[in-house]
Amino acid sequence: MGGSPSLPEVALSTDRVVLITGGNTGIGYETAKWIAMRGARVIIACRSEERAKSAIERIQREFKEEKSKGAVGLCSSENLTLEFMALDLSSLKSVESFISTFKAKEPKLHVLLCNAGIALHPQEYTEDGFEIMFQVNYLGHFLLVSKLLPLMLSSDEDCRLVFVSSVAHRTASFDLDKAQGKHHTKENFKRLLYYGNSKIFQIMQMYCLNRRLKNTNVAVNSIHPGVVNTELDRNFLDVNYARVLLRLSKIIHVTKTPFEGAKTLITAAVNPQFKDTRDAYFVNMKLRQPNRLARHEVENFLIRSRHCPLILRL
Repeated sequence: MGGSPSLPEVALSTDRVVLITGGNTGIGYETAKWIAMRGARVIIACRSEERAKSAIERIQREFKEEKSKGAVGLCSSENLTLEFMALDLSSLKSVESFISTFKAKEPKLHVLLCNAGIALHPQEYTEDGFEIMFQVNYLGHFLLVSKLLPLMLSSDEDCRLVFVSSVAHRTASFDLDKAQGKHHTKENFKRLLYYGNSKIFQIMQMYCLNRRLKNTNVAVNSIHPGVVNTELDRNFLDVNYARVLLRLSKIIHVTKTPFEGAKTLITAAVNPQFKDTRDAYFVNMKLRQPNRLARHEVENFLIRSRHCPLILRL
């Protein structure tokens, strides 16, 4: 887009380990690609090994194309350092398995990007009994973060944790007793509300974590990537109002490409300007204020203290 902010010019080392969930598609793909092209070692965590390996092959091809065009700021290596690890956020068993495997092979973790998510999903419950958007977008990441934070705390300076939230958090309400939506039928399940709830929980978690991580090497932030034309809209097709809004946003050129949406995530992840920045909510690569409800410390305390007992508190 003409006049839009550019990517941060920063050289990264393969010693810097970046983990991104859902890095095989959409803004996750573009984020993994451009951070790897700056020189970092990037681990893509997602469900499908086939799709992840296909994405990695494509990234390698695009890297060579960028180099042939003389693009500036790229690392000097012949091939990028990219890896796949299996992770299904809709299964806490899978998350635990991923954590065990990751900790057994990786001595450090510098950047954790909680990017994977689903939107406007019909009412469905996981094998663990949780509403699927709540688990994939929030709870699975909560477990991942809680178990990997000790690794980040023992890594080098300037470690960053970024949650990919959404402007949909402004539609949220806060009622933990109804967080799973089981009082609804499938017909009256409010998809936008529960999607928004999953996204506001991420921002609340950001504030909770930063209170605990004050004066440490780990800073936590969140972003809204914009209305991005990605696979995330695959559940929009049978939601009339969402389909209309999506089509309208495309007509008036409000939607972004995955690369345009990834710019904000890349900025939060690696821009030296934001070293030690905490409690930031980035929109269009700039700092914005999230919904007041997300900043309310009472709700933040409740979500921390009343969480399901299977999660170990930090």
